[in-house]
Amino acid sequence: MKIGLSSYSLLKALKSGEMSVLDAIQWIADNGGEHMEIVPYGYSLIDDPKLTDAVREKAKSAGIALSNYSMPANFVQETEDLFHEEVDRVKRHVDLAHRLGIKHMRHDVTAFTIPREKMTIQWFEENLHLMMKGSQLIADYAARYDMTTTVENHGFSVQASDRVQRLLHAVNRPNFKTTLDIGNFMCVDENPVIGVKKNLPYASLIHFKDFYFRPYDEHPGGGDWFLTSNGNYLRGAIVGQGDIEIRKIVRLIKESGYDGYMTVEFEGMEECKSASRIAMDNLRRLWNECSEPEGIQ
Repeated sequence: MKIGLSSYSLLKALKSGEMSVLDAIQWIADNGGEHMEIVPYGYSLIDDPKLTDAVREKAKSAGIALSNYSMPANFVQETEDLFHEEVDRVKRHVDLAHRLGIKHMRHDVTAFTIPREKMTIQWFEENLHLMMKGSQLIADYAARYDMTTTVENHGFSVQASDRVQRLLHAVNRPNFKTTLDIGNFMCVDENPVIGVKKNLPYASLIHFKDFYFRPYDEHPGGGDWFLTSNGNYLRGAIVGQGDIEIRKIVRLIKESGYDGYMTVEFEGMEECKSASRIAMDNLRRLWNECSEPEGIQ
């Protein structure tokens, strides 16, 4: 088991210019992380081969594994030409991940921001063939690099555990799995403990985040709140401080035998560096506590 950080957690520092992606790698190493997930927000690598090579070498010198490359994608396009343009775009990112030495990639299959009418099961089923075909083409292309490609429970349309499984079985590729985000089930009002239990057997990488939850009829006031698919309120929290039953989920993961990368994601209102440090420390502490016999924690 290795605990690390998504570069997205440091987005505010990256966007402000306080920190570069190379600084982020060193910061993770200095603050107890063992790996970093590349999420190209606040910086770009696809058009900068020199920076790509610098990231690979910086991670190597800092002793930080590059665990995953995570990117948006949308295979639900209006024409066949646009569909193939999107597939070709994602393939270029597969090549980029290979240049970085990364063996694991997460891509979306639909747009992240979609209107409510596209969150339905009917829309999902009507467009499943495009999500499936795009994912198959990317998985087959990535197989030449011995790379695992994944869909995350992410983006409202493919966020519930059953929809993720529906896509996984439709794609039916040995190197196509799921990046399991323990918190994102809440965005579609699914109990995170249940979502994790259902999709843990299909997971090749795990994201740890936390949320504060308020029901639809209890407006929480100001702050970075957003709405779930059914109108409840969520706000990002430091792992271990929000409303997700983190200890139960840690125990489920540990009992499953999973021993891969665990990536902390922070997207709350607190200062991003201190919040990310606390989140990684909390996850490591909770993981170690879980190794103790029941009743003595």
